Amino acid sequence: MTDVTEQNVRLRKLWQEYAPRYDRDAARLERMLLDDGRAWVARQAKGEVLEVAIGSGLNLEFYPAGISLTGFDLSRPMLDLARDRAAALGLEVDLREGEAHELPFSDDSFDTVVCTLGLCSVPDERPVIAEMYRVLRPGGQLLLLDHVGSHHKLVFFWQRLLEKNMLKQCGDYQTRRPLPLVKQAGFVIEYQKRFKLGVVERVVARKPDA
Repeated sequence: MTDVTEQNVRLRKLWQEYAPRYDRDAARLERMLLDDGRAWVARQAKGEVLEVAIGSGLNLEFYPAGISLTGFDLSRPMLDLARDRAAALGLEVDLREGEAHELPFSDDSFDTVVCTLGLCSVPDERPVIAEMYRVLRPGGQLLLLDHVGSHHKLVFFWQRLLEKNMLKQCGDYQTRRPLPLVKQAGFVIEYQKRFKLGVVERVVARKPDA
């Protein structure tokens, strides 16, 4: 068993307990930090779309009509919440359970990959980004929304303190900065902006055409 898989076993146990209260706990924090971030991400999705770490499906209401959506997550309880949300919205979503560092999809399968608040909670974001690149078709876009390590020293120090507690609670890193890793994976960055004292980052990246 790889180290990442071992860590995912622990994360599954954490989310088994945390899933029922996730939406409630996250609501206030999302209002403070994300603003219209979920809508900004989801409304740009086109064609065949994969959402990695779909969680409880909080992005579902914002996706445009006409896309084909696959949702992927490590946690079965979170996928159950997403399934209920999709049904309430009258949406058809193909929901899959698994590990994001080994996506069970063929190369060049999707036009868009979406990940919101997901790269902060995987054991290692590098193989996950590499998998996102692999499953995207040439010219496909990667849409990211995440909380990241701030460039303000005092804010970053506070994030370091918060991280210890959040890792115990739900495996959530507060100080990661995925943008350089997205570039290293081969993506071309088309848009990047930070908000909320550098704590929230929005990214649009594209897999180069073949």
